[in-house]
Amino acid sequence: MTDAMPRPAHLGWRLAAAIYDLFPLLALWMATGAAAMAATRGTLDYHVWWYRLLLLAVTVAYYVLSWRYGGQTIGMRAWRLRLVDRDGASPGWGTCLLRFFVAQISLTLACLGFLWCLFERERRGWHDLASGTRILRLPKKA
Repeated sequence: MTDAMPRPAHLGWRLAAAIYDLFPLLALWMATGAAAMAATRGTLDYHVWWYRLLLLAVTVAYYVLSWRYGGQTIGMRAWRLRLVDRDGASPGWGTCLLRFFVAQISLTLACLGFLWCLFERERRGWHDLASGTRILRLPKKA
């Protein structure tokens, strides 16, 4: 059986993409750390507030820019997933930011917002519901 139309992505595909996304994120975090070490001439304390804020900004930028321009992170591309808004287009800036920060709340609450995908009819998590987005599994290209 072949996929003819995009369908809502189940939690397993989302987790696979999230694990895959750890690799480019680790590279970005290491590059950020190296730049911060160079800027502080090797005296960086990894527990200072501005460094943690910088890592958060890099993480936000990775997800928000990926979702805004094309609706896919690197991990989502690998597993043929695409984030769309209510109209089926790539979501706007505000939508992407809202989705990211609601996802962080979900993570701090034992991933309950992600597990919500198992029970919601269109397999949306709290971050999808709050932002009006959904993740689709795209069909294979012939």
